[in-house]
Amino acid sequence: MTRNMSVSGTFYPSQEKEILKYFEHFSSLIEEISLPSSKAIIVPHAGYIYSGFTANIAYKVLKNSSVKNFLIIGPSHRIGFQRSSICNFEAYDTPFGEIKGDNDIFDELKSKFNISSYYEAHREHSTEVQFPFIKHYIQDASIIELVYSKEDPKELSKLIKYIYEKKDWGVVISTDLSHFYNLEDANSLDAICIDAVKNMDVNSLHKGCEACGIIGIEAMLLSANELNLKSKILDYRTSADASGDNSNVVGYLSACFN
Repeated sequence: MTRNMSVSGTFYPSQEKEILKYFEHFSSLIEEISLPSSKAIIVPHAGYIYSGFTANIAYKVLKNSSVKNFLIIGPSHRIGFQRSSICNFEAYDTPFGEIKGDNDIFDELKSKFNISSYYEAHREHSTEVQFPFIKHYIQDASIIELVYSKEDPKELSKLIKYIYEKKDWGVVISTDLSHFYNLEDANSLDAICIDAVKNMDVNSLHKGCEACGIIGIEAMLLSANELNLKSKILDYRTSADASGDNSNVVGYLSACFN
């Protein structure tokens, strides 16, 4: 069974050549020689025109790790359900071609962590917008998509730690930050999230961070603290950088852990 594209042509272009224009433009704006290597990243999930630059930096960092297998974790925006969902997709479709699914790790995670499968939850943009980045930068990658809803960050953290400790596996945490505030208020709210990630401080997340993927951020921080990892903020911006509209913005963060 293939995980078909559900937001192609909306959140990202449906044509490979159009996506490449984005990636080439984003890459032309950064100094790649200074980029670190990491197999655990936080990335945004808005339309590429708004958050693609921020995500692109993180995927270049991920590529530097030489890891080929990834757990892609994102919040459900469409339906609510208990805990998290993974499905045994043999492939994930992208405009660049299919990414392999990993049925062995699917069976392993489903058994060890008692995870359900809600197929409807996997028409989810927070995870899907990551797939073209993965396929472009790590052509022979394999992935598992995990979508969470009413999840306990501590339980999700156990799964992240388990995956991270596998030598050939990495983790992608998908989240946007504040939504639809004016630029000044968005910067203030987003600073709470950014400082929590920077300082590896889970408690600070709950002092005003309005990230839609706050559960994923908290789970990653819990795991990183247990693994003695340090965080690095890669980029922060808002939709105003692309739209010029300072009155109704969304915030975007990318970060990595080593």
